[in-house]
Amino acid sequence: MWHTRYGIEINLSLPDLGHPDRPDLLQEITASVSERDPQLLECLAHHHKRECLSESGGKSPWMFIRRGRVGGRRPLVASHLPVTHKATPAESAQHKATKERIVETAGRYGLEAEAEVPVGNRRSISDAVVIGPAGIRVGWEIQYHHLSPSSVHRRSASAVEHRLTPLWVANDRAASLIDRAPWVRVDDMPWKEIADGKEMVIRGGYRHLEVWKCVPSSVRHCLVSDGAGHCGGIHADWFVPALCLPERKPVHIEDLVLQSATGESVPVYMPNRGNGRAGRHMWVSADDRALWQELIGERTPLPTVPHEEEDDAITFAGQEVDRDCRAGEEGRFVSDSRPLRDLDQPTGGFTLPRMPVQRSREPTSVTPVERAAASAALGCPVWELGPCAGCGQLMRRYGRNAAMYCNGCRSVLNGR
Repeated sequence: MWHTRYGIEINLSLPDLGHPDRPDLLQEITASVSERDPQLLECLAHHHKRECLSESGGKSPWMFIRRGRVGGRRPLVASHLPVTHKATPAESAQHKATKERIVETAGRYGLEAEAEVPVGNRRSISDAVVIGPAGIRVGWEIQYHHLSPSSVHRRSASAVEHRLTPLWVANDRAASLIDRAPWVRVDDMPWKEIADGKEMVIRGGYRHLEVWKCVPSSVRHCLVSDGAGHCGGIHADWFVPALCLPERKPVHIEDLVLQSATGESVPVYMPNRGNGRAGRHMWVSADDRALWQELIGERTPLPTVPHEEEDDAITFAGQEVDRDCRAGEEGRFVSDSRPLRDLDQPTGGFTLPRMPVQRSREPTSVTPVERAAASAALGCPVWELGPCAGCGQLMRRYGRNAAMYCNGCRSVLNGR
């Protein structure tokens, strides 16, 4: 590949691209085509006046860089730019129908909304911006075709910088935007059904916090022993509505239009789960986020600077420059299929140790975190909590259906 500004050949298989004296070269050539000269990168065959196969296939001799995916590696791949790029009619219609539905829904709720809103330097345009009564600004990004992770990161960071909460909408479980910014996934529906108001259920990206005490009678398994036993602690984890106990009602896109603008639903970010990703983004209720932050004792804000994920790291093969045009050659370079990113399993598991046992008749010190966890696990307000008269652990001691002894102590007493 030829760099037209510097007049140099670029070898994508080398970490320094063959030019150790230009440390910023990689960042420059991988920038979005919309942010650089489209004719910055040229096919080597075309530059040397040889046959460029792309020109006979409806593409241009100018190139862009993408990241391939082959056997776990992420090599840089040079591809020819199309002469013109247009979304397919189906994509355009779906995109337009979803955008209009979001704006119309916001209007019905009395919210301020506008479509096609320029962001920052006007290079980026948000599909729809919905403004809540308290000034919360949500930038909806409908993305029904593939978009590179770097573009998702860049546009999300730009939105946050300009006081917009990005909310990406996908209809594919393998969409690269999933978990790279606040997102939701809907069904892949014909545009006519979207426009006619057919139910649009959020299938992924929205979760509920479940808190439970790890005892033999619990229907959920222990996060510490991975189901091999019961630790007696209190667990908290995030579940999609269908996996909650009892099952929660599904969230519809109309619900999120309103709740995201009013602050009833908010984005949260869970750090690395240990499987190679930087973390997981999700939408949750404001009450669930407040309880989670109280349980873990910290606040995890939406990151303003995107982090590169491990599975996005570029790999280099260290090969010679190929000066022939390979456009259209069958089997020349075919990326592996994109892995599923919308996974339904619980995430962010947290365990609060067993409540302290009262060793004497002196008052037991209970931290606010322990009190909040017990309240959530027992399903009662904090003012109904009190120590068991036998073992001293927190239980529902006051109010309706209260008791003096916990279940464990009652079993011992009844067995005498």
